[in-house]
Amino acid sequence: MYKVCIFDLDGTIADTVESIAHVGNQTLRAFGLPEIPVKDYNFYAGDGADVQVKRMLAAVPGGDKVDYEEVRTQYRKWFAENPFYHVKPYDGILELLEGLKAQGIKIAVLSNKPHGAAVEVVHKIFGQDMFHKIQGQTSEIPRKPSPIGALAVAKEFGALPQECLYCGDTNTDMDTGKAAGMFTIGVTWGFRPRIELEEHHADKIVDQPSEILELASECR
Repeated sequence: MYKVCIFDLDGTIADTVESIAHVGNQTLRAFGLPEIPVKDYNFYAGDGADVQVKRMLAAVPGGDKVDYEEVRTQYRKWFAENPFYHVKPYDGILELLEGLKAQGIKIAVLSNKPHGAAVEVVHKIFGQDMFHKIQGQTSEIPRKPSPIGALAVAKEFGALPQECLYCGDTNTDMDTGKAAGMFTIGVTWGFRPRIELEEHHADKIVDQPSEILELASECR
């Protein structure tokens, strides 16, 4: 029986790629660099802002000529000022979350965003009372794929790792859930293709949020 369901944020419960690309391209322009197509950010996001900025700079001509720390600092500043550009929950997510809560399952978000930004985005999209726990990156909770954050969430709810579902859309998410000893669910509506989820050994791959609720219901 599953007691906890942990969700990645970007690309799993919230469609945030336009917000990431908007600030990313704003930052590139400020340093005299060319913009990147929005769809390409699907492969740059997911491992935290610092890694994303490195990928952005590696992808554009002249990216190796600017100061990474300056670009990183500017990106973080502008994203903190405007993290909600065209952000919305994916279709079916609200029904999934309410359904899990109705079954008595604790629901949590584990994001590679800085903790304050993760809390702000989740509260803005889903309200302050939807999730039982929101956890972003802190000095004590390192960036995924470290399992520390996932295990801390499980411990807070008194659940064993095998009593937890871990849902995400990238290789990083599958690696996180596996390292934590949780049942991993790869979602295909997010940033990365199905093959990436398969190669990182997702226990189950779903095409609709309702499939997660069905899985949780079958195991009660």
